[in-house]
Amino acid sequence: MNQTTNLSAPMSDSDMNGENNGRDQMPLLLSYWQIIKRRKWLIAAILLLALATGVVLTLLATPTYTANARIEIQREQQNVTNVETLEDSTGGNSLEFYQTQYALLQSRNLAERVARQLRLADNQAFFEAHGSDITIPETATGRRDSNRRLDRAIRILLNNISINPVRGSSLVDVSYTSATPAISQQVANSWAEQFIEESIARRFESSADARKFLETRLADLRSRLEDSERALVTYAENKGIVTIDNANPGPDGGATNRRTLTSDDLVALNASLAQATADRIAAQSRLANSGNSAEALSNPTLTGLRQRLALLEAQYDEMMVRFEPGYPAAQALNERIKSIRQSMTREESRIAGSIRSQLREAQARESGLEARVASLKQQTMSERNSGIQYNIYQREADTNRQLYDALLQRYKELGVAGVGVSNIAVVDEAERPGSPSSPNLMFNLILSLLAGSVLAGVGVLALQQVDEGLREPNDVKTRLGLGLLGATPSTVEGRDEIVEELLDPKSGLYEAYLTIKSNLGFATEHGVPRSIMVTSTREAEGKSTSSLAIATVLARTGSSVILIDSDMRSPSLQTLLKTENKQGLSNYLSGHDEWRELVEKSDITNLSIMMAGPMPPNAAELLSGSRISQIVSELGEHFDHVVIDAPPLLGLADATLIAQSVEGSVVVIEYDRVPIRGLQQAIDRLRGARRPIFGAVVTKMSEEDSSYGYGYGYGHSYGSDRQESDEQ
Repeated sequence: MNQTTNLSAPMSDSDMNGENNGRDQMPLLLSYWQIIKRRKWLIAAILLLALATGVVLTLLATPTYTANARIEIQREQQNVTNVETLEDSTGGNSLEFYQTQYALLQSRNLAERVARQLRLADNQAFFEAHGSDITIPETATGRRDSNRRLDRAIRILLNNISINPVRGSSLVDVSYTSATPAISQQVANSWAEQFIEESIARRFESSADARKFLETRLADLRSRLEDSERALVTYAENKGIVTIDNANPGPDGGATNRRTLTSDDLVALNASLAQATADRIAAQSRLANSGNSAEALSNPTLTGLRQRLALLEAQYDEMMVRFEPGYPAAQALNERIKSIRQSMTREESRIAGSIRSQLREAQARESGLEARVASLKQQTMSERNSGIQYNIYQREADTNRQLYDALLQRYKELGVAGVGVSNIAVVDEAERPGSPSSPNLMFNLILSLLAGSVLAGVGVLALQQVDEGLREPNDVKTRLGLGLLGATPSTVEGRDEIVEELLDPKSGLYEAYLTIKSNLGFATEHGVPRSIMVTSTREAEGKSTSSLAIATVLARTGSSVILIDSDMRSPSLQTLLKTENKQGLSNYLSGHDEWRELVEKSDITNLSIMMAGPMPPNAAELLSGSRISQIVSELGEHFDHVVIDAPPLLGLADATLIAQSVEGSVVVIEYDRVPIRGLQQAIDRLRGARRPIFGAVVTKMSEEDSSYGYGYGYGHSYGSDRQESDEQ
């Protein structure tokens, strides 16, 4: 009850300005679910129709059979001769290569090859297997008719062939479909074979054209090569240039520097000069360090003298410790030391002389080599000047030779290129299909179900756009700008049952209007308004029932209430309450001042009733006077609440006139009946009376519509649970 009350409370100013639209908006999935529930029979009918159509079409369709042949298209063709063909062997590495192969598999030329190989133009069974009406005569009727049948057979082949690459591999499935299993198998296998033959034939045709072109080019290059080689030899003889071999081959295969005898001599003498210079420098270094040279250190004579000198010096130092220098033995030992030192000096002088002799020899050899190298340099420079023109002739001859050799080699290769194995191979031949591939009942049913779902969705969407009725109670706030007081169920069928439901405090109808009464308690500062007008957009929306229900709930809560039927054109309270409409409001408005005579007690405690009275000629004129305000004011002094059952808003001015006499109005809206535009127009008319509108009551909501969470759902279940508890 508390939850329902909060949701159904009248709108504040901020709500009417749209500040709460996002908060009160129904979740999208729930909104879709309500639409589906509302249109469930339409959706079910469309789905059943779609499924029935799928079944009928499946049963009427001619069975077809599909045969599959699998081929492999390698990226590089196998080449037994190791000779390249004209086609780029690396082309298969790109996506374009495979896309080209797939397009060739579906080409008209390949279809024509298959049609001619299988003689399909003269095969009546082939045309019958595809539902064609072509009849082949027993005798030939001319070339034109034969071409027409061939063209028709080609178009049939292209329409029924299917090329399906196996994802992530070089395999391709060639599938053919017809009404005859044997024809499907025959065409699929022939298609793969003819594709391989066409690939080989295309390669041979391109090779033949290339050979013819190369023959003419070879004859021209042969003549140019002979002329260039002859000019090269003549120039070399005139300049005396004798070449040995190619020293440095250029990027085009020719030599950039030619070796000659002079250049070889210069290289050899220059190496000898470098060695002589190194020998001279080494001799100078030994001479400068003759005492510590390698010869002096490694000389055995000097080594022996140094050892003896060291021994004698050690003996002399030991003797000086005990004797004086004049001691005869010491003097003799000193003389021996001097003699050894003189011998060492003579040996070192001899070694230095040998080094000087070697230095002179090295200097003389170096000088001679320098003179010879200088002479060869002059000869080489002169020869190089002549070699510029020689190299020009040589490069021309080399270029012509390379071109001639390359074309000759290519000419020979093209002669044997056809030996290579095709890069296309049949992996699996097509087998005769044992069961039809079409129609597939399950697939067709699924497809029909999907199509029916789409069609149902489009239909429901179209109806939703056309149907502008109140689809959910939340529209009262978001689209009409009114507070939602509550919602009532549509479970009550007869008018007798309505009164019984209102008198039963455990009924769902009573709980719904009790919620509405509670929400009206927040409409004014003093609680439930003292005077209330209940109206609707058009007739039969439940305003009279709502008026009686609101008055009944107020009366059962201890307040004195009077219910006035102001719908003098079409009164209905006498039917609900099973009474007579002899006198009432129309009598008072016509001048009858004693209103007490017009009021009667009802069977409901604290509830009094004023009927509409006799139907006046013009109800609007009676209501436009001041007596309607006067009667409401006088009744308000004797009763706690005055509830007026007013006429509908559309087409009549009565309700707007009555609204000026009460504190405010309550608008009754039948669920999913009146278009939103009509409701907006009616409410705008009511707002023209410049009196408050306390909110709206949504009536006649079904049990499934109550899942919106508004109005009576909680109260009904709560009342049922309480009744079951009381019974237990």
